[in-house]
Amino acid sequence: MPERHTIMISDNSLKRIFILGTNSAIAEQIARHFAAQGAALYLTSRDAGRLETIAADLRVRGAARVEFERLDVIEAAALDGVVARAAEALGGLDTVIVAAGLLPDQTRVNADANLLRETLEVNAVGPMVVLNAAAAFFEQQGHGQLVAIGSVAGDRGRAVNCAYGAAKGALEIFTSGLRQRLHGRGVRVLLVKPGFVDTPMTADFAKGPLWASPERVAQDLVKAMEKGRAVIYTPWFWRWILLIIRSIPERIFVRLRF
Repeated sequence: MPERHTIMISDNSLKRIFILGTNSAIAEQIARHFAAQGAALYLTSRDAGRLETIAADLRVRGAARVEFERLDVIEAAALDGVVARAAEALGGLDTVIVAAGLLPDQTRVNADANLLRETLEVNAVGPMVVLNAAAAFFEQQGHGQLVAIGSVAGDRGRAVNCAYGAAKGALEIFTSGLRQRLHGRGVRVLLVKPGFVDTPMTADFAKGPLWASPERVAQDLVKAMEKGRAVIYTPWFWRWILLIIRSIPERIFVRLRF
């Protein structure tokens, strides 16, 4: 059983939220938003020290309750039952947000089958296992909201990030299927597709005008949750950029380098 830590703040909470991959800069901003609303939070990450720091910060920001456990999304045994553990710890569950992510250099992935496997497991397989378990929980409960952080990279395969893009594309297809499965059962499914985001994961990338902050993405995600949206691009202009990219004929696309 993964080690779990608890920080009790009060008995009252507005929402009960489980976040997978809280070490993500975007996920941390999301957690801060809900902490300020007095929500009860269950956090997971493979970095236990970072989790402790985030949990302490969320307590100061007003979270009603914070519980967390160290969890590596590629460890199948750890994923087994994590949704149930979150629900038990918080006295119920309203929202599950999946934010786990890994963006390795594609040239390294090309030469390392284990890294390819890890990329697919962190960005797709693990998140889908958790989403599937949460879908069953919410379906039986009769209400709830699933949120998955995908990427614009999942819209079309590119040589520079085809493993990451393939994983995010799989996540999109999976959430689409969940949305159809859960339609009419009181459960909403949101897929968020950020473009370039300035986070520690992209620290080595050259930045430009298309880059967004984690705060901006988190704000867009929360608004989409409140509106009951199904799929959003963030910032908004990525929807039109990807519309153009997807429309390029394959015989031309294969010659491009971007």
